[in-house]
Amino acid sequence: MRLIVMYDLPTQTKSDLQAYSKFHRQLLNNGYVMIQYSVYAKLCMNYDIVAKNIKKLELHKPSKGNVRILSVTEKQYEAMKLLTGEKNWDEENEKIDFVMEL
Repeated sequence: MRLIVMYDLPTQTKSDLQAYSKFHRQLLNNGYVMIQYSVYAKLCMNYDIVAKNIKKLELHKPSKGNVRILSVTEKQYEAMKLLTGEKNWDEENEKIDFVMEL
């Protein structure tokens, strides 16, 4: 399964920037990889791990802005088409890193 987090957070004030940075760091520290700007994904073994990660996100959610979460199966995620550009290094190597952690 993949947990996809998409967000659009305000950055007009210093406190907005701090909240944005804190949320962004929280994603990186918890193993999410960037798919594209403000869209991050994490590989999860099952629904229990997805639920656990959603609870973590809810604890650290910013007070302003828009954050969306979508969980998809690995088959659905792999069926995603890339129309332009290319996968970044983190996205290409995410499965390898996940297997090494187990």
